Amino acid sequence: MTTLTARPSRALHLTLWALQVLLAAAFLMTGVTKLITPILQLAQQMAWVSDVPAGLVRFIGLAEVAGALGLILPSLTRIRPNLTPLAALCLIAVMVLASAFHLSRGEPTVLPMNLALAVVAGLIAWGRARRAPIQAR
Repeated sequence: MTTLTARPSRALHLTLWALQVLLAAAFLMTGVTKLITPILQLAQQMAWVSDVPAGLVRFIGLAEVAGALGLILPSLTRIRPNLTPLAALCLIAVMVLASAFHLSRGEPTVLPMNLALAVVAGLIAWGRARRAPIQAR
């Protein structure tokens, strides 16, 4: 007995790719900024930077860049594409931690952006893990 598995629609596949590229671009830009901008200059753009160790700021930037690359490269190369949903889940964790941090600082105005980024990452994780996974080579 053979079972038929539904092939994901082209529209879903393209939508997930668009979300992956947009989310990766957002995290790549913010991550690179946190990695290469001098801390004093960065603190003028983001008030929280002056309240945490510089190493933590750089680590957050590195995590964001790694997450951005993880959203694209495994799927694009089809080498371990199962890492794409994992990268998306890790970015959700980054957003949950960022939300808790900003709440502790009394900065609720950034929460909608954190939530939006987490929701998009969740859609990518779900889509690439369950609905439209990319097959490895």
